[in-house]
Amino acid sequence: MMDIDIKDEDLPFEDEIQRDPYKLRGWLRYVDHKSQAPARTVNIIYERAVKQLPGSYKLWKSYLDHRTSQLSKQNPVQSEEEHRKVKLCFERALLHLHKMPRIWLDYLRFLTKQPDVTVTRRTFDRALRGLPVTQHLKVWPQYLRFAQSVGGLVAGRVYQRYLKVWPEQAERYVDYCVDTQQWSEAAAALVRLLDNPGFRSPRGTTVFQLWKQLAQILKNQPHAVSRSGDLDVERVLRDGIMRFSSDQTGSLWVALASHFIALGEFDMARDVFEEAVGVGKVNTVRDFSLVFDAYAEFEESTIAADMEAQVEQSIGDPGRRQLVRDKKAMILDLRLLRLERLMDRRPFLVSDVVLKQQPHSVQAWLRRVDLWKGQTERVIETFERAVATVDAHKVTDGKVSDLWKAYAEHVEGDDVDAMRGVLDRATSTPMASVAELADLYVWYAEKELALGQSERALQVLTQATAVPRAVASTFRKIDYRDDSVPVHHRVFKALKVWNLLVDIRESMDDAVDATRAAYDRMLELRIATPQTIVNYADFLEQHKYFEDSFKVYERGIDAFGYPVAIELWNIYLRRFVSRYGATKPERARDLFEQALDKCPDRYAKPIYLAYGQMEETHGGGLARRALRIYERATRGVARNQKLELFQFYAAKTAELLGPVHARSVYERGIEELADAQALVLSIEFAQVERQLGEIDRARALYAYASQFADPRVSPQLWSVWNEFEVRHGNEDTFKDMLRIKRSVQAQYNTDAQFLAAAEIEKKKQRKSGGVGGVGTAAAAVAGTNVEGFERQKNGQNQPQMEEEEGQKDGAENPDEVNIDFDDDDL
Repeated sequence: MMDIDIKDEDLPFEDEIQRDPYKLRGWLRYVDHKSQAPARTVNIIYERAVKQLPGSYKLWKSYLDHRTSQLSKQNPVQSEEEHRKVKLCFERALLHLHKMPRIWLDYLRFLTKQPDVTVTRRTFDRALRGLPVTQHLKVWPQYLRFAQSVGGLVAGRVYQRYLKVWPEQAERYVDYCVDTQQWSEAAAALVRLLDNPGFRSPRGTTVFQLWKQLAQILKNQPHAVSRSGDLDVERVLRDGIMRFSSDQTGSLWVALASHFIALGEFDMARDVFEEAVGVGKVNTVRDFSLVFDAYAEFEESTIAADMEAQVEQSIGDPGRRQLVRDKKAMILDLRLLRLERLMDRRPFLVSDVVLKQQPHSVQAWLRRVDLWKGQTERVIETFERAVATVDAHKVTDGKVSDLWKAYAEHVEGDDVDAMRGVLDRATSTPMASVAELADLYVWYAEKELALGQSERALQVLTQATAVPRAVASTFRKIDYRDDSVPVHHRVFKALKVWNLLVDIRESMDDAVDATRAAYDRMLELRIATPQTIVNYADFLEQHKYFEDSFKVYERGIDAFGYPVAIELWNIYLRRFVSRYGATKPERARDLFEQALDKCPDRYAKPIYLAYGQMEETHGGGLARRALRIYERATRGVARNQKLELFQFYAAKTAELLGPVHARSVYERGIEELADAQALVLSIEFAQVERQLGEIDRARALYAYASQFADPRVSPQLWSVWNEFEVRHGNEDTFKDMLRIKRSVQAQYNTDAQFLAAAEIEKKKQRKSGGVGGVGTAAAAVAGTNVEGFERQKNGQNQPQMEEEEGQKDGAENPDEVNIDFDDDDL
């Protein structure tokens, strides 16, 4: 207490610590009070405090931080004594707090700033021994940084101890060795990692990435690795190549060859390159490209080195210069020849790699064949290898039949029989699908046709369409699309083959019976299409077998349901009427009745029209027969087709019997049709009455049709009626039209359905830029129509054209009639 100067303001603090020297808070307040005092004074207070409270972590931590902060800017060498005193303070603290990792870490951080490496290393060791294992993770990062800063043997030993505890952190040691250029130790560490099957990188590094890192070290630092003698580089790299034999071995092959190149063993390097690309040890094009490029670069570098050496050694004695030049020139020529041969081999080597990777690739085999162009024996050998290797069900691109076709085309130029032998083999080999086999048969037959051998083509197609013996008893049950049945047992039902067969038969003049037999066989096998039916019938018709052709149509109609049957009926009926319509009308009528018997109403329209046309043309001049057919049509077709049939029926009635007789047609149509269709028919009916001069009947029709026409949705009726009244009406009739229009509009305004329809119509009009139907009618009433009414009252039947454009707005018109009447006037 006598070593410090105690002032009056310190007395309360002194009294407090005297009363209770074991109270931590009193000592901390005293220290805080003396924080601005000299460092020695504060140190003495701390010494007094730790003497009373030697086990207080908080007190020791504050004291040690205070002491180390005093030396933060001092040189450890120049202030060695002060640093020694602080170390003694840490040692005293650790006597009581040796389980506190923060005290150790502060102490170690303090020591690492001093030059005494041995003391620091031993203190790190004491910390690891003193702290529990669970706290070691806090010490090791600082220990490793210290070891890396020291380097040498110390760092190696520290890392070895570290890896014994945490072997999964071996990559940190590899990084350290690489950073310090300890290549031999880095390679050895990587080898140990790769030999450990249970190693899992905490960084997510894959095993292949570790192999690439090892290969890079062995490639770039061959001398450093070889000098150690602890690592067999070739054995290590070959072990890696064996582990990754399926993929990604290119970099390892290059590393192995580069290692020998760096050691000057060029022949060994060349053997490695040849083993990789020549023998086919690499399995991907990427790896091949990597190794081949390195191989070519190696050969080019050796050539460049020989050329430079030849120039240098040619200086000196002329005789010796000539001898050296000759010797080097020969070696250089050999190297150039080797490089040229290597580049010529490249396409074949690439093809080998591709075929090794994709043995069932048709396109790869065809490219391989192209490489041997001009060498027939090699081409045939390649084709034989291809067809023996490729599995039709494993083909990755193209079809196996393409391979056989290319093979046949190649041998065709030399020997046609050889081509036939190839195609015969092809048709007996398995195919991926029955369509592929059928295409092959068709191609085979077309080849025979190109050679002018139609009989041989027929033999090929006959062979294809023959029923196999294995399914002779059940061939009718075989489904062409059933993949569970072998393709050779289904190809006899291939339509493409049959079509070509009948085409060839038809082209022969003396093969009518054979052609008919082929068509009949297609019908029996149930593979005929509607087009087949039409073709068969056309063929029979061309050869004057008319009745037989009609039977073919009937067989086709029985075989195919609607809607296909309707097309066959149309062709059948047209052909029959063209042939026998005038001579056998009763039979024609029977056919039409048969066609209509089971025909759905939505397909019956063309038959009815053709029936009526037949009666008009070949019915003996009785128009009413045709009209009865058209009347049946209005009842026998689908609902959405009835309006069109009624219009056609009415037009035909007017044409054959006169417009007056068409009234009954219109009347029945208006009764039977839906409202929208009845409206259209009513307008047409009224137009007919106008043409007949029946003005009152036309007006009554307009009034009747008005119940179907909402002015906002269907303005057509009102515009036509408006025009009609302008021409033929008077003021009273026009008022009646307006009254009816207003009544209809009021009726539709109360119906939600019609209101929705009106809203939709308005939207359409807005999009088209038009004006609503009501506004249009009102404008027509207020405008040009008045003049027409006036002239009607004056006895004129036709309205006057519009007034001259030069008339000014607001000019008085003496003929104007005021139609601004109120609703009460109507």
